[in-house]
Amino acid sequence: MKREIVCSGIRPTGNLHLGNYFGALRNFVKMQDEHDCYFFVADYHSLTTHPTPGDLYSNARQILVQYLAAGLDPEKSTIYLQSDLPETIELYLFLNMNAYLGELERVTSFKDKVRQQPNNVNAGLLTYPTLMAADILIHKATRVPVGKDQEQHLEMTRTFAQRFNSMYQSEVFPLPQAFNYGHELVKIPGLNGSGKMGKSEGEGNAIFLNDEPSVIRKKIMKAKTDSGPTEPNQPKPVEIDNLFTLMRVVSTDETVRHFEELYNSCQIRYGDMKKQLAEDMVAFTEPFRQRIAELSADEEALRRIMDRGKERAHESARRTIDEVRHVIGYRN
Repeated sequence: MKREIVCSGIRPTGNLHLGNYFGALRNFVKMQDEHDCYFFVADYHSLTTHPTPGDLYSNARQILVQYLAAGLDPEKSTIYLQSDLPETIELYLFLNMNAYLGELERVTSFKDKVRQQPNNVNAGLLTYPTLMAADILIHKATRVPVGKDQEQHLEMTRTFAQRFNSMYQSEVFPLPQAFNYGHELVKIPGLNGSGKMGKSEGEGNAIFLNDEPSVIRKKIMKAKTDSGPTEPNQPKPVEIDNLFTLMRVVSTDETVRHFEELYNSCQIRYGDMKKQLAEDMVAFTEPFRQRIAELSADEEALRRIMDRGKERAHESARRTIDEVRHVIGYRN
């Protein structure tokens, strides 16, 4: 079977939490064995909403370390910094020449950002879809892992690729398809009693892969509960169901059954359940903490990984940009 070329960006924002890991990240790890994967830290994209970052390199390095600790393998995938690939920006320029103001202004995420930050509506924000298209098309990717919020951008990537091919009567770019995870995605709830785990609800709502054991215990003990069931086998309120969902992710089946039985017989003590969940969570995240610490302490090894990814990405991108320049009419 022919291997697909898969491309996906990694946002250099904050730390990874369990929701990230059980969402797209675990699938990234699986893809490495089946496809030719390009994963890049999207440090250019971050400037569209944060044009004056405090420490851009440190943020990019931090997120790269955590993705490596969670299973991305530089021997299997090409992992690089977006800013290390100037060919992406050249393709971004070419695509912008054939992107129209009206279609860019109609992008849902752009309109949302305009409402949220009316004093920071920059050209980079407007042309975010063409930069994303350049990231994908520079490697001639055929599959792109996308969430709901990125589906429109992928459709625009297909539009830009098809438009370029038509305008220059060529077949330079494939039309990339969405890589749908379907039932493989595990939705991890937050600790605040509603919604999914994420940073938007505050640091206390999420368990991060690099959280210290004492921090994890404190967060879980503060998780929202109720006064307990009053009748046998009654349905669980959302906040209690969330705790059981987290327990099913990190605890043994026997542990989950034990607390299910206590709940259904109205004998459960949430304090005991939280203590057990906290210890199981600490044990589950320990390998990530250790690997993050090891990678963070070895600057030379991390530099080698980044340089190797840059070289491999450059080789792929150079072939594409040479072909693009040729069909447009520029000398290579």
